[in-house]
Amino acid sequence: MPNHASRRTMLAAAALVAVGGAGAASAAAGAYRTPDDGRAPGRAPARSVRRLVAGMSLAEKVGQLFVSRAYGHSATEPDAADAAKNLELFGVRTAAELVSRYHLGGVVYFAWANNTRSPHQIAALSAGLQEAALASGPGIPLLLSTDQEHGAVARVGKPATLFPGAMALGARHRATGSTADARRAARIAGDELAAMGIRQDYAPVADVNVNPANPVIGVRSFGADPGAVAELVAAQVRGYQAAGVAATAKHFPGHGDTETDSHVGLPVMRHSRARWEELDEPPFRAAVEAGVDAVMTAHIVFPALDPSGDPATLSRPIVTGILRERLGFRGVVVTDALDMAGVRQKYGDDRVPVLALLAGCDQLLNPPDLGLAHRSVLAAVESGELTEERIDASVLRILELKARRGLFDGAGTSAGRVDETVGIPAHLAAAEAVAEGTTTVLANPAGLLPLDASAAPRLLVTGTDPVSPSGTTGPPTAVLARELTALGCRATALPPARAAAAAPGHAAVLVCTYNVPEGESPQRTLVADLVATGVPVVVVAIRNPYDPARLPACAAEVATYTWTDVEMRAAARVLTGAVRPAGRLPVPVPGRYPLGHGVAY
Repeated sequence: MPNHASRRTMLAAAALVAVGGAGAASAAAGAYRTPDDGRAPGRAPARSVRRLVAGMSLAEKVGQLFVSRAYGHSATEPDAADAAKNLELFGVRTAAELVSRYHLGGVVYFAWANNTRSPHQIAALSAGLQEAALASGPGIPLLLSTDQEHGAVARVGKPATLFPGAMALGARHRATGSTADARRAARIAGDELAAMGIRQDYAPVADVNVNPANPVIGVRSFGADPGAVAELVAAQVRGYQAAGVAATAKHFPGHGDTETDSHVGLPVMRHSRARWEELDEPPFRAAVEAGVDAVMTAHIVFPALDPSGDPATLSRPIVTGILRERLGFRGVVVTDALDMAGVRQKYGDDRVPVLALLAGCDQLLNPPDLGLAHRSVLAAVESGELTEERIDASVLRILELKARRGLFDGAGTSAGRVDETVGIPAHLAAAEAVAEGTTTVLANPAGLLPLDASAAPRLLVTGTDPVSPSGTTGPPTAVLARELTALGCRATALPPARAAAAAPGHAAVLVCTYNVPEGESPQRTLVADLVATGVPVVVVAIRNPYDPARLPACAAEVATYTWTDVEMRAAARVLTGAVRPAGRLPVPVPGRYPLGHGVAY
């Protein structure tokens, strides 16, 4: 049996700071109060981390490799349905029990797992999970994580600050050449995540989106110019990590030119090695040079880099040969989620975690069957397929990351810190200012824009209303209409089925479009019907900026890149001239607009 006494002695102070004493996280409101400000990147001496690893049992070390989902808003008192889900999948009722049973290295938060209801709830959940981790086994703090890319992917919604996403920031950078807004957004986002106890963000996206048909990246990318993407990735790495949050550049070796979503299939990249070096490599190299804490792998086949047919996540030539050896990355390699179809098609769920470790990965993210995955790694060590030294190398990297981000100095948060940090007026104002600089006017041939709000024009707003990325904003047509009215217009939002009949008598119709496909579609039909009324039509592409090329010509065309409230409000200010349009396309729109295009007035 390993002796945990010395490890507990070494970490006792951290445990007291992190959880405020035994049972603190499950006490009354404000119970997650701790003095830790989460920013100082305190670092345990390397020899101390090595001693910690040397004293751990094999099962404890294997547990550190896993980052699992867990259901519920509370670590110890989940709702009945979440407790039943945990029992069904993991054999325990609570997230705290799950952490203790497997000595998990991390937990990933999802809205659909009921982890992210509100900032105070998230902070209390984080504290409860840290208490469970520090009270069991080797007493190592968790690395709590989520996908908070902003824009099209955000797990934490209002009242937290929501910034424009990557492609919107790319539009701003294309106009100014400055990375200041990208770094500022990441720093503020990181401050808010850290206040809630989340110390690893699966951002920024380092993929270069050069394929308009890409179903999974698109506006999650900063754009199509690898040099610009590299600059913005590096800026966001520095912003997040200045806030004490581990940034994670993804999806290595590059997911920007695929036509298959790796959540549901296995994409194949057809680039040559030379094309990869020119297009996909620069942002990841920039991330490494900026000191990124982690890199996430992609579940894609890349024959030019590895002809075996294995997805990159399971490819030693890609993970070790290129990421580790060519790029010199010494940090933590995290897999993309192991419950995705792209990594499960060739091998069974028992083999995938073992092969990922053999490839050179460290963190195993969200396996579909945690018990099976944990047993499989243990069995691989016992059989000699994996050596314990290989496990130790990954655990050491993970613990060094935790130390670098100050988790051994206290992993907690406080009610006061949440109130002082999350969604405060200064952060919300910063998001509004950044969004104003991203909105891009693509076409205005007849000078319809800016709309003269002083004349109180009657405007009709219609189109697609996708669910907010975080589930806490929108619907976009209503938000746009409301903001236009606040600026002096008389704007009404109507569903598409009623729009054409209601259009006559309005000064203009604004149509929100969302990823218009090639060929005939309901969105194309809607725009054609509205154009036929003779009322000027303004297309507002609220996700991919490629939409106008797939629609009839209109009086004006605008791209917002995302559809949360901050982008819709900024678009209204640009449409009425309250703010001048400043964004420039960070991707070309084939057959219509070149890279860098944008109209001013």
